[in-house]
This record gives sequence, C-alpha cells and structure tokens, in this order.
Amino acid sequence: MSLYALQKLLFTLNRDPALQAAFKADPAPVLDGYRLTDEERQAMTAHDVGLLYVLGVNGQILMHFAAFCGFAWPDYLEAMREGVRRHGPVRAGVYAMTSSLDEKVAGL
Repeated sequence: MSLYALQKLLFTLNRDPALQAAFKADPAPVLDGYRLTDEERQAMTAHDVGLLYVLGVNGQILMHFAAFCGFAWPDYLEAMREGVRRHGPVRAGVYAMTSSLDEKVAGL
C-alpha cells in the first residue's frame, strides 16, 4: 500500500484550488500523478471516505477531503464507522486497529 502517496495527494488536494477543479473535472489525470494502488484509486474516485479511513488516512487530512466532497460532519463520522464495518479494521497509520472491534482494550 502507498499510504504516504495517498495522504500526500489528499493534503495537496485539500489546499490547491486548481487541483480541486482538475479532480472534479476528471480525477484520473490527478490520480495518475501519484503512486497509488488500484484500491486507493477506486476509493478516491468513489469518494469512499470509509475505505480511505480503513486504508489509514489521517482523520485531519480526511475530514477536509470529506468536506470537499460535500459530507456534513455527522455523515463524515458515520462514513468512517461504516468503513470499518464494511472493510474491516484500519490497516495502517496512526489509527491502525490492533484489537478486534468487540475486544475490550485496557480493561475498558
């Protein structure tokens, strides 16, 4: 997986109006500029915030992309929850899940 490239793309997209316009017009050429897996490309093209979260995208970066895609705050939070339900635990990054969804952590 190319988490660094994916987060670099999102970071840049979140801050560059010209790149945002290009992405809205046709995401493929924008995505071609980054070394992404097929799964990452699909998640970006589909605006699949839940899958992007599961792939390990940092929430601070992801929330700006979600807003760019028209997600309201509660919908963004639910998209991340749904991503875990549909795609399994977060695979990488600072949110990587090292326990099962129903497992108590630190006795809680």
